[in-house]
Amino acid sequence: MLNQFSRTELLIGEDAMQILHKSHVAVFGVGGVGGYVVEALVRSGIQHIDLIDNDTVNLTNLNRQIIATHSTIDKYKVDVMKDRILDINPQAEVNVHKCFYLPETKHQFDFTKYDYVVDAIDTVTGKLQLIMQAKEAGTKIICAMGAGNKMDPTQFEIADISQTSVCPLARVMRQECKKRGIKDVKVVYSKEKSVEPKIKVDFPASNAFVPSVAGLIIASEIIKDLIRSVYP
Repeated sequence: MLNQFSRTELLIGEDAMQILHKSHVAVFGVGGVGGYVVEALVRSGIQHIDLIDNDTVNLTNLNRQIIATHSTIDKYKVDVMKDRILDINPQAEVNVHKCFYLPETKHQFDFTKYDYVVDAIDTVTGKLQLIMQAKEAGTKIICAMGAGNKMDPTQFEIADISQTSVCPLARVMRQECKKRGIKDVKVVYSKEKSVEPKIKVDFPASNAFVPSVAGLIIASEIIKDLIRSVYP
């Protein structure tokens, strides 16, 4: 009998589909990258998802964030994303957390209940804490590196943090992970050199196609990891 996941099941099989339905993923940061991660995960069959972000949609998000429309401005991103998820799959179970993840808020989260964690936040301290908490819980994690000031989405790569280059954020994370003895951290990063913005402002420039591609790459890697035991 046909259902909304039939086309995916044709590719990966019923056993893999059941794994996705049962998997629980936490996405920290529901912005340009994280929003597309969530979108692809939900459309792929992930039915248990936690959304963590304390931001609201603003006008400058409309050029790149999948949840950003004029009707969602000033609404919490996690609330808008939850409504979108349930509109795609009414059977989904969505937990929203209106907070920014930092070392001070880590105790609000039990990583042992997650099958996968997505780091799509901006702060180095938050990213490091996410990695350490995931490692302590034995939970898989994938981290997004810098997607701002980029124009070429074909230059994204999946790598261990120790093997990254060019990306300034990846360089800082690589150094900080080495200091802490943290190993085996999967990241998505770009080898493209940063584009110099035409106007000097205190936030990075971005577009519709670079963050979205990073998010879709992350989602695809999660799906493949989750079903690897039945779909080599």
